[in-house]
Amino acid sequence: MRIHLTPIYVDDQKKAQAFYTDVLGFRLKHEIPLGPALWLTVVSPENPDGTELLLEPSQGHPAVKPYREALFNDGIPLASFAVDDVQAEFDRLTAHGVRFTQDPLAMGNVTTAVFDDTCGNLIQLVHAA
Repeated sequence: MRIHLTPIYVDDQKKAQAFYTDVLGFRLKHEIPLGPALWLTVVSPENPDGTELLLEPSQGHPAVKPYREALFNDGIPLASFAVDDVQAEFDRLTAHGVRFTQDPLAMGNVTTAVFDDTCGNLIQLVHAA
């Protein structure tokens, strides 16, 4: 059994697509019109046939807004992305104007940082040595 797809709810799919591809560096996998929304997925360029991240519109899902707001207000990341070097990604993303809510923090053999994805979510970067 493998994780094939995981959703992340976003306020605006096109804005999310631009952020996740142009800023974070993910690659577009699927962009399929489904009425007013898209089946919009991105993948890691390091694993283009791996797990897809579905940029799911948050509108029309009553439970999503209070859930995301509670996580965001409590500083809890909705997702965690593995990186080889948290400090290097922090520096790269900061140079692109990304706002971090937690600077790189080493905790034993794990380093994390948390940023705002501009689409209503906090995302954690993590590296375990």
